Amino acid sequence: MRLIVIGSSPAWPNAGGAHSGYVVESEGKRLLLDCGPGVLSRLLAEGLLPVDGIALSHFHLDHWGDLVPWAWMRLYENGAAAPPLLWIPRGGGHDLDSFASQWGMAGMFDTAFEVREYTPQTPFQAAGFEVEAHAVAHYGFPAFGFRVVGPDGCVLGYSGDSAPCGGLTAIAAGADLFLCEATLAAAGDDATPRGHLSADEAASAADGPFLLTHRPTALALPAGWERARDGQVVEVAPAT
Repeated sequence: MRLIVIGSSPAWPNAGGAHSGYVVESEGKRLLLDCGPGVLSRLLAEGLLPVDGIALSHFHLDHWGDLVPWAWMRLYENGAAAPPLLWIPRGGGHDLDSFASQWGMAGMFDTAFEVREYTPQTPFQAAGFEVEAHAVAHYGFPAFGFRVVGPDGCVLGYSGDSAPCGGLTAIAAGADLFLCEATLAAAGDDATPRGHLSADEAASAADGPFLLTHRPTALALPAGWERARDGQVVEVAPAT
């Protein structure tokens, strides 16, 4: 399994950076986890389209906003390629309909993508991967993280946006790599209810190797801890 970091910025962009977007690749298949602003341009520039599937963790703009220009691109391409499978949270079809009415035209997302809704803790198949969503704590907003299992049994845990919670623990458990957000300088910097993690909290949630993301570049990390970088490629292998 290969992880390609497309965008790793927090809710505001790091200088020159894209928002959340991560390609998971195995056996010639590509699954995109989240698609924030700047991600589509990077995918085009790096020759990473088409993707076989997209999975959205939640509908905050920095995690899905580039689906709007993607839908316009698909419409003007006149369906040159098969529409990618788009997995969204259960009930999210109503959100897409609302977004289409404000930023495009009715049905634009259904035309551009093959839209399906996932149910928490019920595995689904996407681009050759088995994916399981777990609800996470994010300011009371419906949000999820993913456990992604590759054909070789390798497990990537992806937090999405989360405060400390049981869902985060389930996502990280036994993962060969835990890709975890670490937005905060300190836990006390968060709002109430909480919605993000400090680097210390993210590291504490990990159950093995971890890579911190969704973090301002101005915030330092302890020695030996790694921050995701746009364009970074990580080979993820099952633990021996």
